[in-house]
Amino acid sequence: MTPDAFARLVRLPAALTAPGDTLAGAAASGRSLGPHTVLLPLCSTLIYWAGMALNDYADRALDAVERPERPIPAGDVTPTEALAVAIVLTTAGVGMAALSGGRRALAVALPLAASVWAYDLVFKSTPFGPVSMAATRLLDVLLGAGSVPAALPAALTVFTHTLGTTTLSLDEVHGSKNGVVGTLAVAGTTGAAVMAAFGRVRQPANKWLPRVVGAALATVYLGTVAPAQLRARNTRAAADVRRAVGASVIGTIGLQAALIARSGAVGTGLAVAALLPLGRRLTRRVSAT
Repeated sequence: MTPDAFARLVRLPAALTAPGDTLAGAAASGRSLGPHTVLLPLCSTLIYWAGMALNDYADRALDAVERPERPIPAGDVTPTEALAVAIVLTTAGVGMAALSGGRRALAVALPLAASVWAYDLVFKSTPFGPVSMAATRLLDVLLGAGSVPAALPAALTVFTHTLGTTTLSLDEVHGSKNGVVGTLAVAGTTGAAVMAAFGRVRQPANKWLPRVVGAALATVYLGTVAPAQLRARNTRAAADVRRAVGASVIGTIGLQAALIARSGAVGTGLAVAALLPLGRRLTRRVSAT
């Protein structure tokens, strides 16, 4: 397997959306990054890559018809190689969680990994697919949390965004027959932006700074995602839906940054936001969907 084939298999640019989940969970629960949490973003990335490889393994027959450019139907990766990558990366991700966060992290990493495999192999082609995918993101946020109740609003915000994005992705091959799916995606994005902009500020001092930066980053998120979604809703064309899904996937970074800053970790939020332009540039070379 060549590096280029691996990058396409795991949707390399989309992996930039993984680290912000655990950072958002940590910030929302007031948990500072340290020896026991610093590796959790890497754990998220490894499990995310595993899910992408498993996706192509599970969809290889369908992709031969609808997505012949993907690595397996294109002959750049064998099904056995894709499955092996998924197994190795899942194992590495769960092991990284145990090493970094001990039993607490492992208690979330195992259900997270299981939910990724369940989505790809069981739920994706069913009506439960979008909810199943959104649940993986919710668990990913909770992976970084020191307190589940404290991090739950941030996790539900990411859940809402992911639910809209995954619902929209159902139409990215053949286009949308009506505007309902696009409307749901726009509603999810708007709701997530409002939740990120006006959520609870944890830090008692200098609350104005998290509020201002969080609202600004939520606006950046909305500006990154909503225009493409509105266009897809209006045209219903497959090409526009694919662009909207790609924008929504990468736009997750902006949402995470807003949640992190709003929780009081302004510097970390701005650092995560810096990944957004990088992700957008990389998606011009490697598809994020």
